[in-house]
Order: sequence, then C-alpha cells, then structure tokens
Amino acid sequence: MSLSSKLIVVVYHSPYGHTAKVAHYIAEGAKQSELNVQLMDVEHIDWDVLDQAEAIVMGCPTYMGSISAAMKLFMEQSSKRWLARSWQGKLAAAFTNGGGLSGDKLAVLQQINLFAMQHGMLWTGLPLMPTGRSNADLNRMSSFLGLMTQSDNAPVDVTPPEGDLRTAVQFGQHIAHTVQRLN
Repeated sequence: MSLSSKLIVVVYHSPYGHTAKVAHYIAEGAKQSELNVQLMDVEHIDWDVLDQAEAIVMGCPTYMGSISAAMKLFMEQSSKRWLARSWQGKLAAAFTNGGGLSGDKLAVLQQINLFAMQHGMLWTGLPLMPTGRSNADLNRMSSFLGLMTQSDNAPVDVTPPEGDLRTAVQFGQHIAHTVQRLN
C-alpha cells in the first residue's frame, strides 16, 4: 500500500465550532505528509471509512470534566468493532477544547485513551515541549497525553488562540509522521 493511500481520520464533536476548528488545523498538519486525511463529525459517521483508516484521531469539547454526550454515543456505537477487534493495531490520538484553562481536560483525554486501549489501538500523544504560557506559545497547557486547546468562552472566529492552533498543526504532523513510521 502506497503512502498516498494511507488514511488518517479526524473524528470530532463540535456543537459550537471551536473543536471543529481545532480538527481542521490537525488535518492541515497531517495533510503536509503524503497521507490522505478526512474529517468526520460524529453526527455523520462512516464506519467503513473508519475501518479502513490507519489512524483515528478523536476530539470533543470538555463538558463538566468529561467527554460530550455525542462522543460517548460514538464510542458506544463502536461496540461491534470492539467485539470484532476491527481497530486493533490502528493508531489513536485525542484532542479536546474547553472554555477554561483547565476545566479537567485531562480527564477527557484519559477517557478517549481508555476507549482506544479497549479497542487494542496504539496511542500517540503530543511530544511537544511547552514553550511558555502566553496565547502565542506552543503546548502552553503542557499536555502530553494529547492536545488541549482553550476557547475562553469566546466566539470561534477569535479562539482558540494562535499558539493552540499552531500546536494543533504540529500535532497533525506528528500523527502523520507516526503513521509513516509504523507502515
């Protein structure tokens, strides 16, 4: 299978647009490789495409320290794939966005990580060292399990901040590079 036929799918839930914006930046970073990248809203899942992907990147907003209900429904609907071990050996990664600086985003990444481990997937985190704490800095929330971004309860046209979006691009690049190394 050639590199150009390999597929990364970014699956997300985004009721207000912030998480979708982050998903697009992750996809932008991954597309800089020779791999195919597809965005998929959890409201419109194509299970056949997910089954064919080399990597599934999952993201949702952080709501009350947990994943969104729509992301949970997606996870529960994957039970046939879990039983058949259809996603075993695929690469998995996660991202989350929230209004607060923390908001217990780590709990969301842990929930998605556990989901991926139950499917027998291989996990990749965010290996980017934090460069500071300003809105322009990379990995300003010092997350290593996955990508954390902040929308600060502001409109999607002005948030997440530049540093979070640049971090999302680098996260996408890292995921694509990892897929290339594994295949």
